Amino acid sequence: QVQLVESGGGLVQAGGSLRLSCAASGRTFTMGWFRQAPGKEREFVAAISRSGGSEIHADSVKGRFTISKDNAKNTVYLQMNSLKFEDTAVYYCAATNTVWVTQVATQYDYWGQGTQVTVSS
Repeated sequence: QVQLVESGGGLVQAGGSLRLSCAASGRTFTMGWFRQAPGKEREFVAAISRSGGSEIHADSVKGRFTISKDNAKNTVYLQMNSLKFEDTAVYYCAATNTVWVTQVATQYDYWGQGTQVTVSS
């Protein structure tokens, strides 16, 4: 059974940085990060291919967030810089058996439990 364990969330002031980590059990996957703020739908943040050679970021985070992957550790990271109040959400790591990067949540097969990121203004 595949398990995704996230870490790195917390409270940070606007303009600050955080790095989220997600360790996956088993084989390597195409991985993604999603987030959900209170009262809002879950939204795509970033995704990276199984090899780590291809990545996409949502327009709302482009230039501020960077997804990366360490296949030796089977871990995906989300470096978040210049955080804004509107980045406050529960961040979820997800894995898919597809070989291409995708921002469609329904194409992800496995999900982590989520980690809270709170940005104070």
